[in-house]
Amino acid sequence: MKEHNITVSTFSIILIITWSFGIMTVPFAYSQTNSFDVQSIPAKKVHVGDINIAYKVFGKGDPFLLISGSGLVMDAWDPTLLRDLSSTHTVIIFDNRGVGNTTAGIRPFSIIQFANDTAGLLNALNIQKADILGYSMASFIAQELALLHPDKVNRLILYGASCGGKDNIPQSPEVVKVISDVVNNNTSSQQDPEKFLSVQFPLSWIKSHPNISSPQSKEIISPDTLKKQFNIVESWFATNWSGVCAQLPRISAPTLVITGTEDIAVPSANSLIIAQKIPDSWLVQIKAAGHGLMYQYPEKLSNVLKTFLNTTTTTTSTTLPHH
Repeated sequence: MKEHNITVSTFSIILIITWSFGIMTVPFAYSQTNSFDVQSIPAKKVHVGDINIAYKVFGKGDPFLLISGSGLVMDAWDPTLLRDLSSTHTVIIFDNRGVGNTTAGIRPFSIIQFANDTAGLLNALNIQKADILGYSMASFIAQELALLHPDKVNRLILYGASCGGKDNIPQSPEVVKVISDVVNNNTSSQQDPEKFLSVQFPLSWIKSHPNISSPQSKEIISPDTLKKQFNIVESWFATNWSGVCAQLPRISAPTLVITGTEDIAVPSANSLIIAQKIPDSWLVQIKAAGHGLMYQYPEKLSNVLKTFLNTTTTTTSTTLPHH
């Protein structure tokens, strides 16, 4: 990683990554080579609590669980990221409650419920402990998972994250309106796709990548689920509750906090707050990247994850699922 500018502080390792080229989340991609065809991998189902969770398992090695953000089905992860992770890990992806082929159940949607669902999935797959990556809304889930079920978390990766409540930095009213318009099927927002893209990516990057397209998936998310997820996310950002920021020093798992410097969907300063709270955490800021940084710079993200996973060590053994 010689091309990276690295600054070390007392609370974490901070990597400000500069490359020469230029919350409800919706996946976008532009022309990429060597894509990993995740849709060709058959999905399985397992009963967890009051729901049936759809999931996929692939790769070989220690288990690595990815938790999807709001508005995302499990096939929406960047294929480069999945390809690289699965070369060294057994990767597990799944649909959250009410998303895609996972049933909604009867329990109310909440971040804590999603965290319990995730722990239940690991138990159902006989996985003692896994590396966990949570993106966007799923970073909230991953934090609750690490706090409520610390025995399930080997390493923790929080991407596009906020610890919520009175100590977090909320989205701007403009960002909330753009996302709300999409969730509520506002036609004016649909007629101005660049406005929604600007929540995910910096405008300069959008203009230099005109061929952005959304990956196709047979899975769908119902309007009801989208609205529930939107409300949960906005409740997390609200400053009228305590959030989990003050609880984060309890997290002992090696932790990587990663954000794009231009992220406005989950303001990037929130990642600094989290890194200051979690002991010995890493903070990585990718210059000129937005909330959709894994679609902008997938290989760069993959390299950061590889460095983190190769540098940090854990001692707890894991049990792998049969697939």
